[in-house]
Amino acid sequence: MVSSYALYEDVLPGGSHWSFVVNPGVQLELVDVDGGGNAAMLTYNPNNPLERLNLPDTLKCQHTFRLTLGHCLYSDMGRIFCSIVTDDIGWHDAASGTCNAEIVRRKWGVLSYQEARNDRLQNGRDSFLIELGKYGLGRRDFAANVNWFSRVDVADDGTMAFVANHSKPGNAVTLRFEMPTLVVLHTCPHPLNPAPEYPRCSIAYRLSLAEDLADDDLCRISRDENGRGFMNNYLYLLGR
Repeated sequence: MVSSYALYEDVLPGGSHWSFVVNPGVQLELVDVDGGGNAAMLTYNPNNPLERLNLPDTLKCQHTFRLTLGHCLYSDMGRIFCSIVTDDIGWHDAASGTCNAEIVRRKWGVLSYQEARNDRLQNGRDSFLIELGKYGLGRRDFAANVNWFSRVDVADDGTMAFVANHSKPGNAVTLRFEMPTLVVLHTCPHPLNPAPEYPRCSIAYRLSLAEDLADDDLCRISRDENGRGFMNNYLYLLGR
């Protein structure tokens, strides 16, 4: 399923952010370079940003609490932004949100750009806002985000516990995009990460072309709901 031809590749250092628009048929491979990384992601329809990632529907439609191979990420219009076509890890968090300035201050202190330049302590909420602002979006456009490479377990009493060192160096996940998508990423710490020092785990990314969708594609056939989601994509792209 993965093309060997890289259209573009780079490394996103820990505690930084990036965004881009990707077309259907393009894959994004994310690689946890150092291990213990976190790549938080939001997605939007660039042609109508009111359509955005809907994680409650994503989890409900696929009867799951975690994301892994064969799962799809749904928009709030019942369409599929992307499908998970390879996964070394087996568990990605879709329930914990992102860290904000207060969480970072309480856990790791304050270190500004004036003091530390690129080693400043960034937080996920502000990182998302910086990238969203490039497209005329802002606070009202926030949605629940995925945390790739992170795992959170839930106890019987509902307590959520971060699983340290869940992802190992070199672990990767590949997303195949099924419709035009604005992707917003940051590599700030997971909000539940208890590390004593601010984690700076780099995430490599690689864009390549996907193979044509097969009739027996795992992501499409793993759930009846996914089949309907792919049909919604077909009708949407047919009308463009």
